[in-house]
Formats: sequence, structure tokens, C-alpha cells
Amino acid sequence: MAFTRDFCEARAREAGEAASNAPLTNVRDRELRSEAAWRAMADQLLQVENKRRERENERSEASD
Repeated sequence: MAFTRDFCEARAREAGEAASNAPLTNVRDRELRSEAAWRAMADQLLQVENKRRERENERSEASD
């Protein structure tokens, strides 16, 4: 399984849902921390994808 932005976003959604359904405060807090961590990883992967796309565009423009 690839570690992709979609994967991270899916885990974040799952953690958010688990937090919403958690009967215990400590479980809810843990799931909210997990959601925040997964969202941060997804954001970082998005930045990497954008930078990669920018570099590819620069290379294609330089070769034209």
C-alpha cells in the first residue's frame, strides 16, 4: 500500500469519526490528536506534490 495523500486524508476522517463517537474524554482526545497528525501528513504530501509539479513545469519550459 502506498503512503499517499488520499490515504492520510482517509485516516484523518476515520479518526475524526472515532472522536465524534468516543464515549470517553481520553479516547476522544487521542483520536483528535491522531486526526491532526494525519491531516498534517496529508498537507505535507500536498506541498511535496505541488513542488514536484512546479519543478516539472520549470523543466519542461526550460527544454522548450
